[in-house]
Amino acid sequence: AGLALDNGLARTPPMGWLHWERFLCATDCAADPRRCVSEQLFMEMADVMVAEGWRDAGYEFVCMDDCWMAPSRDQHGRLQADPKRFPSGIRKLADYVHARKLKLGIYSDVGNKTCAGFPGSYNHYDLDAQTFASWGVDLLKFDGCNSDTLELLAEGYRHMSLALNKTGRSIVYSCEWPFYLRPMQQPNYTEIKQYCNHWRNFFDVYDSWRSIKSILDWTALHQDSIVKIAGPGGWNDPDMASIFVFLSQLVIGNFGLSWDQAVTQMAMWAIMAAPLFMSNDLRHISPEAKWLLQNKEVIAINQDPLGKQGYQITKDKNFELWERPLSGQAYAVAVLNQQEIGGPQNFTFPLTFLGNGLACNPACSIQQVLPASRDWGIYTWVSSLSVEVNPTGTVLLKV
Repeated sequence: AGLALDNGLARTPPMGWLHWERFLCATDCAADPRRCVSEQLFMEMADVMVAEGWRDAGYEFVCMDDCWMAPSRDQHGRLQADPKRFPSGIRKLADYVHARKLKLGIYSDVGNKTCAGFPGSYNHYDLDAQTFASWGVDLLKFDGCNSDTLELLAEGYRHMSLALNKTGRSIVYSCEWPFYLRPMQQPNYTEIKQYCNHWRNFFDVYDSWRSIKSILDWTALHQDSIVKIAGPGGWNDPDMASIFVFLSQLVIGNFGLSWDQAVTQMAMWAIMAAPLFMSNDLRHISPEAKWLLQNKEVIAINQDPLGKQGYQITKDKNFELWERPLSGQAYAVAVLNQQEIGGPQNFTFPLTFLGNGLACNPACSIQQVLPASRDWGIYTWVSSLSVEVNPTGTVLLKV
């Protein structure tokens, strides 16, 4: 599957919290102190991640996205945090996060400006990598706005990868490289994996079913080129605003998804071995969303050590059948109902469909993981399975 970036990191898909989809570029702290991008926001999220069991469930990164910076570099050419919103500085914030046994993620851009117009890293790759390392940063999300040519874009992504490695600090490297290449050319995923720990393929995830559906459709359409490349050290990111933007942000716990659609996002991000970055307000989250996002069985599938990404096996009218090979000769299986009208529908398929016919040969036990945990018992190789799925919902099984 091509060599993975040799920093020894991201052996399983990274998990954490990211500010973007929920808090965007809110910089007016006078108007709304609870919702602006400030050190207070990240400190409060870190506290909640410990107090409410998020860290123990596996969510370890607290990530800043765009708009954390001051409008210009300091007199030594270094990036600096906005002094009003981050009065203590990033080093202090990193210490605060580390004291809670969490990790800090930061954001920059390969071009001369970030997507929101703050200073980018072009011509400063080595300096910025050293700055991030000196602050104690654990992850860099490196965006791709404002790069003049595809050559400069590729050169910048390679350069920053080497610069981060040279610092001697373990920093997970999250790239948006293929997303910015794709309109013009087919990305070389073998090369991208040599430089990046995960990479974004698709548009920002939005707090909507249409957005989730388009990410799943895109992934199925391109699975022949992207599934085989994923594995320990390098992952496809549906989006990091995912639940999440294929740095995949999970948008569960916000406003735009129904319960069944939230179940679908969680199930499918687990099948796709996607990084799980929540973008929501953990200070105000429903017990249902918390149960879903902290579900140990789903997270175990997402974090499976074999590290193989799942894929669509078949599509039949409104139904999609996906599987993901897991360690211990098990499989995660998702049955997705794309229909947006009517009531629950049954999908029946022979178990020989799974694992090239091997998953249930001669027999297998089946556990339902989502939308609720229950034991389905033992099936033989010649059985068929009938699964009832709500509109826009998914049933996630472990075989």
